[in-house]
Amino acid sequence: MKKLGFILPIVVIAIVGFLSSIFIVDEREKAIVLQFGQIKQVKEDPGLGFKIPLIQEVVRYDDRILALDTQPTEVTPSDDRRLVVDAFARYRVDDVVQLRQAVGVGGLRAAEQRLEGIINPQIRAVLGSEGVTSDTILSPARAELMLEITEQVGQRAAVLGIDVVDVRLKRTDLPAQNLEATYARMRAEREREAADEIARGEEAAQRVRAQADRTVVELTSDANREADIIRGEADAERNGIFAQAFGADPEFFEFYRSLAAYEQAIQGSNSTMVISPDGEFFRYLDSSSGLMPGSSSGGSPGGGASGPLGAVTPE
Repeated sequence: MKKLGFILPIVVIAIVGFLSSIFIVDEREKAIVLQFGQIKQVKEDPGLGFKIPLIQEVVRYDDRILALDTQPTEVTPSDDRRLVVDAFARYRVDDVVQLRQAVGVGGLRAAEQRLEGIINPQIRAVLGSEGVTSDTILSPARAELMLEITEQVGQRAAVLGIDVVDVRLKRTDLPAQNLEATYARMRAEREREAADEIARGEEAAQRVRAQADRTVVELTSDANREADIIRGEADAERNGIFAQAFGADPEFFEFYRSLAAYEQAIQGSNSTMVISPDGEFFRYLDSSSGLMPGSSSGGSPGGGASGPLGAVTPE
């Protein structure tokens, strides 16, 4: 029993020591084994690894592609139009030994700070180079600028053991103090364009109105001309009918015209006329024999029987 009680703690210590000497590296990470700060082992492949318990420690690094959002920085292109650029990067740990030696115990956080210190200066250098304007940055040529930035950042980040996959501009804006002036200029340009459109519209409207007025005048002139022609033809036809009727029986035509004149002159409540009774106007009404003046007792104008005219009196 005493021997068993002595062996059992030793077995437990041995098991604990064996388990603590084993570590597992996931396929998403890399690991290094340190002994008093010195790198003794590098484990990049997934699987089991061994270390000396209580003396050595395992430091793990993410082996996936990681993202880094940089702080906004101001750049001044060659056209002196300042821009605020917000970028992001994609990177991965390529050499854990070099990374450990470069940043020490700071790990990935320290590595990202140093990487950001590389990215922002390179962005300012590339976007501020000769021939690069703000319009170039905002055009499709921006992709070529991003490739150049990625290449230069990758070269300088290699000393950190970091492989830079890509660097992209996330946002490109004007500084806050320039926004209002830019908006005012944009409003002025839009107002000028609107005024030009209104002026062109007014000019077109005036042309349309002038053409419409001209068309109205032409149509009215043509209509009046045709009306005058029709009235002239009608008057000519009327005069021809009157002449034909007058030639057939002049006496009866004169009598008919006198009756029409009486109808127009004596109508309504106004039946008083101041005129000499011996005038020619009432010569067909002034007949003591009841016959037309100048007619014989044997007949009336037109060859019919004559009738008394005493019934034709003013109202």
